Amino acid sequence: MITLSICLTDLPKEAIQTGKNGKKYINLVCDKRKAESQYGETHTVYLSQSKEQRDAKADKVYVGGGKEYVFGSSNEQPKQQATQSKSKAEQQVDDDSLPF
Repeated sequence: MITLSICLTDLPKEAIQTGKNGKKYINLVCDKRKAESQYGETHTVYLSQSKEQRDAKADKVYVGGGKEYVFGSSNEQPKQQATQSKSKAEQQVDDDSLPF
């Protein structure tokens, strides 16, 4: 999970787009930082650039930052446990020694 903090006053009005439904949108990019900031931020948020801007190596407009939170040491272990439990349950159902 990554929590973000975006400074709304840094969002240029010309970057805000209106969708077909009349709602306002802005395209942002969340990117991992090379080094953690002094505030513990691990990610940075900036305005999305067009291909022309990227090709011209235009400066990015930074509007915020974020921190990544990792819960637990591995997400695969619960999946493995669930698979093992299911296998045991399936083995019990397939057992021919059941009285019914």
